[in-house]
Amino acid sequence: MSKLWRLPIIMLALVLEPHASASAAEPLAFTVSPDWSDVAAISRANVSIEVCVEPPLRRGHPIHDQLFRALKDLGADAAHFQPYNVFPRLAVAELRPPANGKTFWDFSLMDPIAEDFMNATAGHWVVFNIGTLPAWIFKAKRPVQLPDNPDEAYWTYSEFNELKLDDSTLKLAADYQARLASWYINGGFTDEYGKWHESGHHYKIEYWEVLNDPDFEGSLSPADYTRLYDVIVAAVKKVAPHMKFMGPVVGDIAHAEYFTYFMDPKNHEPGIPLDMLSYHMFVLPDADEAADVMPYTVFQQADKFLIAAAYIDAIRRRFAPQALTDVVDIATMLPDPLAPKLTQPIPRSYWSLSGGMFAYLYGKLALMGVEVVGASELIDYPGIVAASTLVDWETGQPNARYWVTKLLRESFGPGDRLIRPHPYNVLQPDPMPQIYAQEFVTKVGDRRVLLVNKRNTTFSVRIPGATGGYERSVDQSTEASPAKRALSTDTVLLPGLAVAIITLAP
Repeated sequence: MSKLWRLPIIMLALVLEPHASASAAEPLAFTVSPDWSDVAAISRANVSIEVCVEPPLRRGHPIHDQLFRALKDLGADAAHFQPYNVFPRLAVAELRPPANGKTFWDFSLMDPIAEDFMNATAGHWVVFNIGTLPAWIFKAKRPVQLPDNPDEAYWTYSEFNELKLDDSTLKLAADYQARLASWYINGGFTDEYGKWHESGHHYKIEYWEVLNDPDFEGSLSPADYTRLYDVIVAAVKKVAPHMKFMGPVVGDIAHAEYFTYFMDPKNHEPGIPLDMLSYHMFVLPDADEAADVMPYTVFQQADKFLIAAAYIDAIRRRFAPQALTDVVDIATMLPDPLAPKLTQPIPRSYWSLSGGMFAYLYGKLALMGVEVVGASELIDYPGIVAASTLVDWETGQPNARYWVTKLLRESFGPGDRLIRPHPYNVLQPDPMPQIYAQEFVTKVGDRRVLLVNKRNTTFSVRIPGATGGYERSVDQSTEASPAKRALSTDTVLLPGLAVAIITLAP
C-alpha cells in the first residue's frame, strides 16, 4: 500500500451515484471476429492478490473467517503477505532495540495472521513482504509513541525526520530482515545476544519482496533503497539460499528514477540477484468527478499507466532481461481515501467499474508479458482506503472486484495463447472505445473472449462461433461466483460496466 496519508483529507462526499438504467433504444452493437490462428504471445500472467495485514484479519474479528475463506476460494498463486507500517504492532516484530542483554522480539500478533495466510494459500506459491523496518534502526530524533491498541492506525511510523544510511544502519536492517526470514522458513533464529528463538515455522516462501513503497515509506532515494536491497538480499540469502527476491516495490510509477537507477547493474554489489521486478498501480479520480465521467477517466488513467509500464519494461529488457515482472496492488480509489467515515455508501457501479479496470489491465499486461497481475486489497475499510477493498468490510461478502478477479483466475493463466488484437491506426480514434476485447486460446484449447464494458450502458456484442458455447460474467447485480450461461446465439448483451468471458463452442 502506498503512503496515501500524504493526500489531503478534505472529507468530500462520494460523487458516484447508482448505475444508470439501460436506454430503451436498441443497444449499440459491436462485432468481435478474431483470427484465431494469429497468436501474438504466450501468456505468462498469473492473476493474484495482495493481502495487506489489517485488523479484520486478526482471529476473533467478526469477518476473520470470511476473509480467509475468500482468499482460499480465490486459489491464486503469488499471493502477497504484506504487513505494513500503518499498523506497526502487526507489522514490526522488534519495536524496541535490544539493550543490556535483553531483546524485545514479539511475533504474537503477526504470527496468527501469517499462519492463517499460509493455510489459506496452501498449494500455491507465495510472496512475503514484511517490509516495514523498525523505526529505531534509523535513529530518528522524533520519538515514536505507538498507540496501545494494535488495531489503531499510526500513519507516521516510517516518517523519519533524519535518515542516515551508515554501515551500522545497513547491518541492523539486513540482520532484522534475515531473522524474519529465518523465523518463517527455518523454524526460528538466533537473536542479537546469541539466544535461539523457536518458531516452529518451516514455510515454503517463493519470493522475498524487499521493503515496501520505498518512495513513500521513509522517502528513500533510489540510491538508498538500492543499498538496503543489496544488504538485505545478501543477509536473507545466507539463511534461505533458495529464496528469490523482488524489488523495488515502487508505490508511484511516476517515480521513474527508481527503475533507471535500481535496474542498472552498476549500482549493485556483485552477485546480488533481481529475480522479479515489482511495482504498484493506483487510479484516483478527481475530487469533483461525477459518476457519468468516471468510467472515461478511470480507463484513461489505466492507459497512461500502461504507457509507463511499457517504459519500465523497456528498462527491464535493457538492464535485467532475466527478471520477471509483478504488477501488484492494482486498485482504484475514491477522493478522500482516508476519510474515517463515508458520507454516502459506495455504489455497486463503482465496484463494477473497478473490477472492469482490473480485467482490462490483466489483458493488456498479459499481452505485454507480465508474469503477475495482482488485485489490491483483500480487505480495506473507511479510514483505510475503503474503495480499494475486495470484500465488504462489514460482512466479508466479496464485491464485484473480487468476483472479477476470481473469474479471471479461473479462466486464464500461464500458457494461454493471446490472439493479436485487431489493428487500427493509432493516430485515429479507437473504432470500439466502449468495449475492450481480448481473445485467448487456453492451454486445453478452449477459445475464449474477454469482454469489458467501459461504459455504464448496455451494449450488444456479436462473436461468430459463440452459439453453443457459454458465458460467465460479473455485473452490478452479481453477488456470487459467476455461473455458466449457455449461449443460443452469437450475440450477447453486455450490461453497463460488466466483465464477461465468452467460451466458444468446440
